[in-house]
Amino acid sequence: MSFIVAIVGRPNVGKSTLFNRIIGKRISIVHDKPGVTRDRIYGETDWNGKHFTLIDTGGIEPSSDDVILKQMKRQADFAIDTANLILFMVDAKEGVTYADLDVAQLLRKSGKPVLLVVNKADNNTLESYEFYQLGFKEPIFISAVHGLGIGDLLDEITNYIEKQGNISEDEDITKVAIIGRPNVGKSSLLNAILGEERVIVSDIPGTTRDAIDTYFEIDEKKMLFIDTAGLRKKSKINEDVEYYSSVRAIGAINRADVVLMVLDASQDITEQDKRIAGIAHEAGKAIIITVNKWDLVDKDSYTVQEFNKKIRNELAFMQYAPIIYVSAKTGQRVNRIFTLIDSVMENYTFRVKTSVLNDLVREAMAISEPPSIKGRKLKIYYAVQTGVKPPTFVFFVNDAKLFHFSYVRYLENTLRQAFNFEGTPIIIKPQQKKGSD
Repeated sequence: MSFIVAIVGRPNVGKSTLFNRIIGKRISIVHDKPGVTRDRIYGETDWNGKHFTLIDTGGIEPSSDDVILKQMKRQADFAIDTANLILFMVDAKEGVTYADLDVAQLLRKSGKPVLLVVNKADNNTLESYEFYQLGFKEPIFISAVHGLGIGDLLDEITNYIEKQGNISEDEDITKVAIIGRPNVGKSSLLNAILGEERVIVSDIPGTTRDAIDTYFEIDEKKMLFIDTAGLRKKSKINEDVEYYSSVRAIGAINRADVVLMVLDASQDITEQDKRIAGIAHEAGKAIIITVNKWDLVDKDSYTVQEFNKKIRNELAFMQYAPIIYVSAKTGQRVNRIFTLIDSVMENYTFRVKTSVLNDLVREAMAISEPPSIKGRKLKIYYAVQTGVKPPTFVFFVNDAKLFHFSYVRYLENTLRQAFNFEGTPIIIKPQQKKGSD
């Protein structure tokens, strides 16, 4: 785990803009609508060789009775508890507000080191005396939008890292994205997996607008869970924020090793479910079909069999994906998800020895001869595995046009029977050998 820096402050002071400026890419949604960043967003970065994790938080309004704002405050509280250093962000143009004073009191109680960051300082005429009433050291003036003062701020952050000692970085981490359409219980499932409430849970569809990274360790195995905004049909994406959320969810899939495709057991599989699953499949990710809300289903001895058949029919393109039935609400079978993640990750990174692979290919060709088209027969000279994540195989042939998809499917099934490969797609590519007849 790296040195953790949390950005906190009341809504709309520019926290997400600063986060994006430091991380160097557009991770947090930036929008002038207060409350857009609701959960904690994690990003990795470094400055002058010092690595740290930056957390962007939802704006704190300590005295608000709004349910979402109250949950935002809880998430910010957790970030404060987790952080090694806090960046307390205020607005130079608005000056010190009563909300700023309330946040300052919370931060002083935390006992954590705090850097006071005055954003939107677009000129050099500002006086710092007003901000001393917040009770912290010399404020650092910046403009997150224009990049002014960011280097000075990063220098101060690295000074703290040097004082406290950089914490070693974990590299062997399995990245797991939790995906699905809105309101299937993705955030609740993550909370059940983690055993604590780290992501805002609400019955309002679309509450999770950003992709949230949460580090987790179990039995010395390190995982990074990515909770994503529910993917909606394009016709229902009416706001810029919803658009960016969908883009981010797709980005989270691309970042992941393993994808938990969450379905709602109390509802039929929809075209949107198929589209989301298809995105993960086309991205070549290891996939676990996770059927949530299993506690809501009336069951008999045939229920699981019927559900399995329905899922296999509706998601026919991902027959390789294991299915697990869970309840985030009751915790039913949630712990089994870890075993499945380990299993599919092992298959996702499995390598076949070239000699063993070619013995298998020769045996497969003896059982079922390669196809012929217009009197010309496919010849397979040899095969090699060229990659993992997912396992990728190149077959050297006399004519790539003769490598018919039905025979590719036969070879894939042969590989799966020999080496399992449950949970992972397999890529098989033809390579026409030069000088072949």
